[in-house]
Amino acid sequence: MAKNGDGRRRSRDNSISLLGVQRAPRDGGVEALTVQTDRGDIHGCYHPAGPDGTPGGAVVLWVGGAGGGTEGPAGGIYRTLAAQLAGEGIGSVRLDYRYPNVLLECLADVLVTLAWLEDAEGVRRAALVGHSFGGAVVIDAGALSPIVKTVVALSSQTYGADLVGDVSPRTLLLVHGAADQVLPASCSRRLYEAAAEPRELVIYPGAGHGLDECAAELHNLLYTHLREHLAPQGR
Repeated sequence: MAKNGDGRRRSRDNSISLLGVQRAPRDGGVEALTVQTDRGDIHGCYHPAGPDGTPGGAVVLWVGGAGGGTEGPAGGIYRTLAAQLAGEGIGSVRLDYRYPNVLLECLADVLVTLAWLEDAEGVRRAALVGHSFGGAVVIDAGALSPIVKTVVALSSQTYGADLVGDVSPRTLLLVHGAADQVLPASCSRRLYEAAAEPRELVIYPGAGHGLDECAAELHNLLYTHLREHLAPQGR
């Protein structure tokens, strides 16, 4: 049976209102997620964590590039890591945009979903991960949300990442492939220079925009980084 969330809540940017949430079970402990807003529905996949199906107070919110999607780069690393982290007491939302490649709309999608996670699901620690266009989305959203503890931008564009200097005191992890032919690694270098501490820049030699060539290394990096910032208390 689907789980419903009611109430009218406005996201942190005061531009989109949450009307309700629909959660419907799927295979493998994943739920189909629909975040209903006054500007249309946002769809995604929810990976609850913990024995009672709750996020355990910590969630990773994953977003894609200009084309949207919920799988992520490097061979679907979002799906793989979300399943792994759920076993560590860390939930995940793999979010698809209402209007891919429209920065302010995508930013609103992330902020209203974070507001729901905080208010209805009891999330107190969140991480944001975005690829390409999504890097700018999570950088700006991370600077605006009080529950975000770390922001991870993969192969990020610089356009739209206007709040990169305000991500601090949250940590910022920037990852890029040195052989990226879509957005050169200089994009992440410029973001790193504009950011304040704590910040980290990882450049993978020979890796392209989709980071397929460094998939194993990226998996290990993100798994370690996200557990460090979001692991349930006492672990």
